[in-house]
Amino acid sequence: MASILTDAARAAHRVAATILAVTQIRVGEGIPAKRIKEDDPQKSFVLDLTGKNIILGVAGAFTPACTSQVPQYIADYDEYKAKGIENIYVVAVNDVFVTKAWKEKLAPQGTGVRFIADDKGEFTSNLGLLFDASDLLGSPRSKRYAIIAQDGKVESISVEADPGQVTSTASKMILAQIA
Repeated sequence: MASILTDAARAAHRVAATILAVTQIRVGEGIPAKRIKEDDPQKSFVLDLTGKNIILGVAGAFTPACTSQVPQYIADYDEYKAKGIENIYVVAVNDVFVTKAWKEKLAPQGTGVRFIADDKGEFTSNLGLLFDASDLLGSPRSKRYAIIAQDGKVESISVEADPGQVTSTASKMILAQIA
């Protein structure tokens, strides 16, 4: 009986990921205004994308590749600010308790990098960047991506072919693209 329920749950996650998936956002398109959370599970808001911003999508807080990628963005924060970046948002399809704990683990002295919980996956799904990670992470998650946004529109987007790898979305690669 348990295996039947487990199989049914897996199938439901796959169907959900397929239904939620839309065409991947492209350069020049507006970033959808979907509600996300940061520090408070009761308070949701829409990302402020005024000016130039970085949106870094990661598959999950505390996963090995994500935990090795994000510290470089934290270390490079001042370089981003010097190049006119308003905010760096790290977006994970996790709940706010997890993203907040992850931020405290990666930046115990604090950081200007903002850790965002897309707890329902709606923001990520509307970007067309949700994938079925049920076998490894238990549910649909974000592809690994980096968006440079100017006033709410995609100026540049890099999406890793393998969400477990960090190449085109590495901080130094994104920094090099900013004039």
